[in-house]
Amino acid sequence: MQNKTLWWAVRIIVALVLAVGTGALAQAPMPTHFSGLINDYSPATISGKLVGPWVMHGTWSLDVKDRSGLADFSAAMTMELSDYAVVNGVVKNVDDPAARSAHTHHITMKNATVSYATGLCPVNTPATTNPGFMVSGPAYITGNGGPAPFSKGDTVLSTLQVCVSGGSDVPFSNVTLVFGSPASGHFGSQAINGVVRKSKLSDFDDEHR
Repeated sequence: MQNKTLWWAVRIIVALVLAVGTGALAQAPMPTHFSGLINDYSPATISGKLVGPWVMHGTWSLDVKDRSGLADFSAAMTMELSDYAVVNGVVKNVDDPAARSAHTHHITMKNATVSYATGLCPVNTPATTNPGFMVSGPAYITGNGGPAPFSKGDTVLSTLQVCVSGGSDVPFSNVTLVFGSPASGHFGSQAINGVVRKSKLSDFDDEHR
């Protein structure tokens, strides 16, 4: 009788171990390398002045440093005044491309803080169902390759919040950038939207969907 009881106890333990192992395998690890595109417009009015809207296009990448709780972010962006800025009268000469004031920005954050408390992240429409994660910290921002004018020679850095989220079909599909002062005086304080094109566990792995 004792042997039979012991045999059933062993079978139950083995079943529990297998169930836990199967669950761990089913829960895939989160990717650590992300990249994508930025495509959006700034507000027409920033800090009470009619200055746009600006068209914003660019690429971005983000590397989460495993379990350190830190990440590196970089983006390269072009900006120029939109057609609606012509309607607003911000662009005075519609036939002169230079009047659109096209320029570039390179944006970098090193050892920024990673957080999975995403309650402060912007709400996407339609809403993303995977809350993802948030990266935030001080950002270096250039203007046409030199320090951006609002950074005063890189002596005044702006905070940047980057949120990555997704849904049931694509777990990591959306990215938003929100700038703090003084960069918000140029980009606006709203969420700048983009898309995740690739998410990988490492440089050697295939893309995760």
